[in-house]
Amino acid sequence: MPPLPAALTSSMLYFQMVIMAGTVMLAYYFEYTDTFTVNVQGFFCHDSAYRKPYPGPEDSSAVPPVLLYSLAAGVPVLVIIVGETAVFCLQLATRDFENQEKTILTGDCCYINPLVRRTVRFLGIYTFGLFATDIFVNAGQVVTGNLAPHFLALCKPNYTALGCQQYTQFISGEEACTGNPDLIMRARKTFPSKEAALSVYAAMYLTMYITNTIKAKGTRLAKPVLCLGLMCLAFLTGLNRVAEYRNHWSDVIAGFLVGISIAVFLVVCVVNNFKGRQPENEHIRTDNLTQMPMISIPRAESPLEKVTSVQNHITAFAEVT
Repeated sequence: MPPLPAALTSSMLYFQMVIMAGTVMLAYYFEYTDTFTVNVQGFFCHDSAYRKPYPGPEDSSAVPPVLLYSLAAGVPVLVIIVGETAVFCLQLATRDFENQEKTILTGDCCYINPLVRRTVRFLGIYTFGLFATDIFVNAGQVVTGNLAPHFLALCKPNYTALGCQQYTQFISGEEACTGNPDLIMRARKTFPSKEAALSVYAAMYLTMYITNTIKAKGTRLAKPVLCLGLMCLAFLTGLNRVAEYRNHWSDVIAGFLVGISIAVFLVVCVVNNFKGRQPENEHIRTDNLTQMPMISIPRAESPLEKVTSVQNHITAFAEVT
């Protein structure tokens, strides 16, 4: 396959940068602005599903947001950089140039080393998926407006003024709450769980990277232990959200599904299971084979078939006479 023209390569690069910038801006608007209005969901009087005690601010959690976001952003970057450097150095040391991606030319002057190219591609896709996960989670929280288990502790509804004489009476509207509006708004954004989605996305992406990239001898047991350890940490993060009454089980499970789905889609469909591009000579060889005309070779009749044919003719002639 011939290389792409320099103008087309540059335009595709700019297009990808625009998509990345748009994704970051959308995540920013979801996270730090009031552009999107949260759905106000009602509740039943004295509903036991929302009467859990308030666990305190997010910073007092066993897995605070600063720690979670730092690990989700830093650990994959470190692992991918170290892994790609080790693979590149191992290929140079063993002179395995056939399985190594070639240095490609972009434009008229810029050469991209395969180490830099693979590292930037894998980290760029991971970063895009991180923001995409945040967007999906925020969109779900805004649309559903699902209430946290400790919602009533923050809402502080005046049951007497609301006329809550029965537990089956449904209360709707923002005026039903008398607590801090900012805390109440945060308590309305729990489905799906952002912490569960981000943690399992980072763990799943790293797990698939380690499984598909590290193929050295002696890692038959180390890889499963490392991968299962990453998934276990993500699972414990979701359990902690439920144990601290910050999310329901349904919130955590939905967050796990969002994170796993985005990670699997990006790894399988975008980075092709972290495999390098097929060398150019293999493309040419495959194209030549598919374009070769089909040659029909005449079939040679064996002596046994000739004897059998003669015997059949003699038998048929005898029956006629």
